[in-house]
Amino acid sequence: MLHAEIISIGEELLSSESETLDTNSVFITKALGSIGIRVLYKTTVGDDEARITEVIRLALSRVDVIITTGGLGPTVDDMTRQGVANAVGVGLTFRQDLMDDIAAKFAKFTTRMPENNRVQAMIPDGAEPIYNPVGTAPGFAVHHNGKVIMSLPGVPREMKAMIDQHVIPALREKSGVHVIRTRVLRTAGIGESWIDEQIGHLERLQNPTVGLNAHSGQTDIRITARTGTEAEADALIAAVEREVRETLGEYIFGVDKETLEQAFADALCGAGLRAAIAEIGTEGALRRRVEKATFTTPDAVSFVSPETASEMRAPYGPTPDYKPMIEALAAQVRAMTNADIGIMVVTEPGGTAIGVATPAEVRSRVYAYGAGTGAQEWASGWGLSVSWDAAHRIKR
Repeated sequence: MLHAEIISIGEELLSSESETLDTNSVFITKALGSIGIRVLYKTTVGDDEARITEVIRLALSRVDVIITTGGLGPTVDDMTRQGVANAVGVGLTFRQDLMDDIAAKFAKFTTRMPENNRVQAMIPDGAEPIYNPVGTAPGFAVHHNGKVIMSLPGVPREMKAMIDQHVIPALREKSGVHVIRTRVLRTAGIGESWIDEQIGHLERLQNPTVGLNAHSGQTDIRITARTGTEAEADALIAAVEREVRETLGEYIFGVDKETLEQAFADALCGAGLRAAIAEIGTEGALRRRVEKATFTTPDAVSFVSPETASEMRAPYGPTPDYKPMIEALAAQVRAMTNADIGIMVVTEPGGTAIGVATPAEVRSRVYAYGAGTGAQEWASGWGLSVSWDAAHRIKR
């Protein structure tokens, strides 16, 4: 796999008074990723020839592909072309073909070309020009000791056109990657750190890569293969998926775009179970999530009214011991509704707690923080996560 660094050049990207955002590096990262090139570093440097030279030399020491944006204009502070030349130890060459292209664009604009635009026709010795289809500033590519530096204008519209029309086609063959396949294994009932302990060795693989993406109550395991053929990609992913399932299979509720809400519904309906849900302080967030699912069994889930849930909570006072409280409330929800699973979720200033009662046990999660939008998402997410985990383990 090829590795890349993106170097964004311009004082406006570093100034505390500037409102300019570096959106270029985000676009380039996605573009390179689409052909299997992984961006390892992003560097921002001001309009200083020595510093530009320094960061390009550093990039040459650690990646295969370097993309620079900015610093190719006609003014005295546009120093990218000289910085690149310095970094690879060459001079600059005036290219008449580039000059003719720039002059033709000014003529098309019916605008007089300032004399200082001639500097834009200067590129490092031996560089390949990258023509700019929508602006006056050409780019260039320099090949050096098996590495490549591609320098593009900083204007987003111009940069994007040159990435699409030249950079990606040129790098696709160099990367050797024609197929990128991703498989996402979706887990619930456990946290990201525990998963990392179990499969951390897989996260160090180079191809396929394995990464974790944590949500409230859910962690996705993303397996991505970059290869020359679909068969190779499928084989790489299958081998890693097999190992993940052997280790974490009981916590995997779905793949790719399958949702935890639907997995919970399927677990209930598949086993002929009924669940009852009560929540306090979430503004009905858990109910809204559950109602997104399709239930094939009528009355598989019911909801305790907020008023009733509050009445159940009230006797415990303002600062209770949350663990015994939430476990007692979950058991109470199950008993009063005659459900197989009783679920109680509470988030309030004193804390957040989730309890799930089944015929065999009562499980709980308690957190020291609560209330607010973030706590509502956390409480409802983990409430659904623990509920699915309990439902799919019940044997009828």
